[in-house]
Amino acid sequence: MKKLILAATALLALAAPASADVILGGQLWTTGGASTLSLTPTVPGGNQPLNQPCIICGANQPQQLANFGYTNFQNNGGTDSIAFFSTAVIGGGNPGADTVGIGYDGSFLRQYLLSQNDPAFNFTIGFDVNDTGTPQTLESFWFLNLTQHTVLAAFSPEPGGVLVPSQNNGTGFPDYTLSGFSLDRGDIAPGDQIIFFARITGANDGPDSFFLQATPTAAVPELSTWAMMIVGFLGVGGLAMRRRATFRVA
Repeated sequence: MKKLILAATALLALAAPASADVILGGQLWTTGGASTLSLTPTVPGGNQPLNQPCIICGANQPQQLANFGYTNFQNNGGTDSIAFFSTAVIGGGNPGADTVGIGYDGSFLRQYLLSQNDPAFNFTIGFDVNDTGTPQTLESFWFLNLTQHTVLAAFSPEPGGVLVPSQNNGTGFPDYTLSGFSLDRGDIAPGDQIIFFARITGANDGPDSFFLQATPTAAVPELSTWAMMIVGFLGVGGLAMRRRATFRVA
């Protein structure tokens, strides 16, 4: 039996990308079709708890948006390695490593993004780092479909993750942006449960937090606005033609 398990593990490793962490919560996760997330030192503006949903949230910056679940966890700097899931429970505790919590309903996330003028259902994650001057390591960040056991998107650099030194001190002020998330995917059915999962090592200060940020679409002028613009352009064109005609007569 032991040889069989080892053989199955080897086959799984061959089938999955080198950076894939396909077993979470004791379940097999399908990685095919997963998007690759990018991490940039782009600092989103403003204090995030005041205007963005905090999905994985330290106890010192509770969620401000009503009805949006968040993980409310503690870390006094004494826990070097941390693994945590988001949760749809408001103020829910961190369920812990490899213990899948309660996911967000995909329809709920879609409605939120629509309310933020994001009909394309694209979003980013703001990452607030708290350290004592010694950089931590973001080992991985996962966007998962709990219902279908699929990895929707992943940030999992090899080897050993990436250092993320704090660059924007203050609770609720993100230091980095994770990009590449989308709900406009064929592998998210109505009612599917969606969850976020992060792993950090070298934690040495208060809890780090992650904020969901919509990507608003530029406003499109209404039909009445278009009509006024066209009339304006025609008027300017007509005036120019009259001036040319007057110049010729003179």
